[in-house]
Amino acid sequence: MQIQDLPYPDPGVPDARSGPRFLWWLGRNQLGGQFRALAWGLLHFVSVSAQPFCVGYAVQAVVDRSGTRLALAGGLMALCCVGIAVGDTFLHRAAVTNWITAAARVQQLLARKAAQLGSALTRRVAAGEVVAVSTGDVEKIGWFVESVSRFTAAALTVVLVCVGLVVYQPALGLVVAVGLPVLALAVLPLLPRATRRADFQREKAGRATELASDTVAGLRVLRGIGGEELFLDRYRRASQEVRHAAVRSARMWSLISAIQVLLPGLLLIAVVCYGVHLARQGRITVGELVAVYSSVMVLTYPLRHFEEIAMAYSFSRPSARRAAGVLSLERITDTGGSRAADVPSGDLYDPDTGLLAPAGRLTAVVCGDPDAAGRLAERLGGHPAEAGTSVLLDGVPLDELPLDTARTAVLVQDKDPVLLSGSLRELLDVPASGDVDPREALAAAQCGDVLEALVQGSFDAEDPMDARITERGRSLSGGQRQRLALARSLITDPGVLVLDEPTSAVDSHTEARIAEGVRRLRAGRTTVVFTSSPLLLDRADRVVLVHEGEVAAVGVHRELVHTEPRYRAVVTRETDEERAFGAGSEAVPEAMSAVSAPSTASAGSEDEGAFRGALEEIEETA
Repeated sequence: MQIQDLPYPDPGVPDARSGPRFLWWLGRNQLGGQFRALAWGLLHFVSVSAQPFCVGYAVQAVVDRSGTRLALAGGLMALCCVGIAVGDTFLHRAAVTNWITAAARVQQLLARKAAQLGSALTRRVAAGEVVAVSTGDVEKIGWFVESVSRFTAAALTVVLVCVGLVVYQPALGLVVAVGLPVLALAVLPLLPRATRRADFQREKAGRATELASDTVAGLRVLRGIGGEELFLDRYRRASQEVRHAAVRSARMWSLISAIQVLLPGLLLIAVVCYGVHLARQGRITVGELVAVYSSVMVLTYPLRHFEEIAMAYSFSRPSARRAAGVLSLERITDTGGSRAADVPSGDLYDPDTGLLAPAGRLTAVVCGDPDAAGRLAERLGGHPAEAGTSVLLDGVPLDELPLDTARTAVLVQDKDPVLLSGSLRELLDVPASGDVDPREALAAAQCGDVLEALVQGSFDAEDPMDARITERGRSLSGGQRQRLALARSLITDPGVLVLDEPTSAVDSHTEARIAEGVRRLRAGRTTVVFTSSPLLLDRADRVVLVHEGEVAAVGVHRELVHTEPRYRAVVTRETDEERAFGAGSEAVPEAMSAVSAPSTASAGSEDEGAFRGALEEIEETA
């Protein structure tokens, strides 16, 4: 796999049982790139390590006044230089390729897992954790995967040089052959402590990232309640903990680096002293002494890769463990799809609650608990938070459909939808049937003022579709974001559309026009709206009251508001004291009927008067 071939057609099924198993799985899936890096690494390191022998041969040729051997030494030196240049160039190329392709594989796996889990991901893993894994952790995992081949090439080179020195000059070669393994293994006792400190640092950094992500996501609310300073102090403390942990980890790694410098120096002194002694005795030549000395000097270069692989593993192990933790998550009811990938169409039925949404009709669901409403909406889309009986679409369990087919059949819009950064055209470029024009959807969602605001906020966009939307739509109000998300859902035009509180952040007149627009645009299509707004409820073909996890009443809004106290309590926000004293038991339903009665053709003074009168009547009767 080359960089230009990314992304992978299929990143594979990872072994996510543990961090080391995940790293091993990544390495096994990149054997081709690893062998290429190993081959180029051997060429590079062997060429570097062969230079001392060429230098020693040249020195001895000068001592012996042999021009032929001096010329041969020069030719061998030139050949080593070519090997160094070519090997280093292609080793770097292969190493970077291994790094990027390994990181890309992990990112694809994380993206696929996020798509499979949907909204369940952020319920089971903090959003900041996912951000940390998909950014910094991915880089560290890729670093370890690519450094394995370079370390292997360096280790093989050290073995070859030791064998060569023993053959070339046994007396000094044995000293080097015994000393080099000691150098390589001397830092092993320090690695567990260094690894623990690196793990602690990654844990602190992950918590700081989570805190920063959550703070940024809720910054608007925090400013509204004056809590930004409190969270800023928390982040300061978290960042200081990260700094202290990083300093403690750096101290240990600096000690390891110091040992890696000190011990080769001691070995070099020992080789020089012993070599001079042998040279005085005439047991070795000057050229042999220079060759052995230079070899020890040069071997400090491949020995550095022993320290690097230790650091890479220490930093990548916690990252791999976190990535494996996310990748090991499974959907509550993921059977892989045992049925054919045919999109069913018909009634949507939830056996657990008894909720039925007839095909081709607008069904409104009233639920007193917003959290329960959100969980029920996710169940209807095939994303249950806990195991249970599958929702049926035309009698077919959603769990038995392939995931793509189930999501094509039923689309769920959360109560807090996310808008990605980019142009409005890119935002609305979603998988769709093609039957709904984007401008029709924008009109139905009452996005006219949103388009004007986007154009005014853009310097070079004359067409609203080319206007830029900031990250998560932060430059827009809550109601504007809600309407753009609704337009995006309408464009998709699924067989079943489930909307969870789609108008909770808009004013009443806009809400009434949205209700009419959705009803018109979704005519003949199955739509389920979770809401307690009388304006939406009055325009639904069917209203269902879900109480304590079961369907408690079914009818139309004007009927239920008069006959069902539990429904009236949710819709009118009636308190327990009001129900106990019977306050407004007749006036409130009439008032609520008045609220939902105004025509949505315009937002004129007549509608406003009716609405104000209804509210005043509610206040008086309460």
